[in-house]
Amino acid sequence: MSDTTPYVPPKVWTHDAPSGGKFASINAPTAGAREEKALPVGKHPLQLYSLATPNGVKVSIMLEELLALGHAGAEYDAWLISIGDGDQFGSGFVEINPNSKIPALADHSVDGEPLRVFESGSILVYLAEKFGAFLPSETRARTETLNWLFWQMGSAPFLGGGFGHFYAYAPEKYEYPINRYAMEAKRQLDVLDRQLAERRFIAGDDYSIADMAIWPWYGALALGELYEAAAFLSVQDYRHVQRWAAEIAARPAVIRGRKVNRSWGEESEQAPERHQASDLD
Repeated sequence: MSDTTPYVPPKVWTHDAPSGGKFASINAPTAGAREEKALPVGKHPLQLYSLATPNGVKVSIMLEELLALGHAGAEYDAWLISIGDGDQFGSGFVEINPNSKIPALADHSVDGEPLRVFESGSILVYLAEKFGAFLPSETRARTETLNWLFWQMGSAPFLGGGFGHFYAYAPEKYEYPINRYAMEAKRQLDVLDRQLAERRFIAGDDYSIADMAIWPWYGALALGELYEAAAFLSVQDYRHVQRWAAEIAARPAVIRGRKVNRSWGEESEQAPERHQASDLD
């Protein structure tokens, strides 16, 4: 029998104290800017404001892949947004993304005011359509690619905000939420493993924005780079995910894109800001 008193939710929730955990100091139940802080602007039309989290590297990988294809118009400046320091709540960033989440992009090549693009999936689609790459034009192939792009948007919160939070970041370990979200993380890996059993890439034979969106979360997890949870989740059992994850990890543009807006780890893997190709060499 447990001697722990069960939690009974109040009739009306109030934010009386920080909830604890790694990000307690920046979490709040309100949106909007917390300080006046303009964003820097570099020389290229595309300005990326981000951090090398799984969501952030989706876009830097996409930009590096576009450059590798020869799309000179995809040259960009990347500025570090330190979410631990609350940079995402500066007024300039909130103007681009009112949701205060990285990544955010401003395109200065359009007429009039710079065009803001926020949410990583939206940015990937925008860039794919702008440059005509990594998103098929044929209806069936395009729809399948978008199916998997939006699968990632709906699934990753269970992996990150669910499993990742309770397994790695919560102030205390609790059996119920860890078991709940571990089960869901493994179910999602199984979804991908079954899909990749018959396809080289997520949406078919061609590498696409679906792979760029899914790999930083599930590829990194399969390679043992996320939450130190590889053994706990038995990621080696998902052999088709393993094959796919290793192939994408070896792509030169992926290697380069993962360095962008990274300010931790091996020094050779860091490029807190990126303004020209040589910044990643």
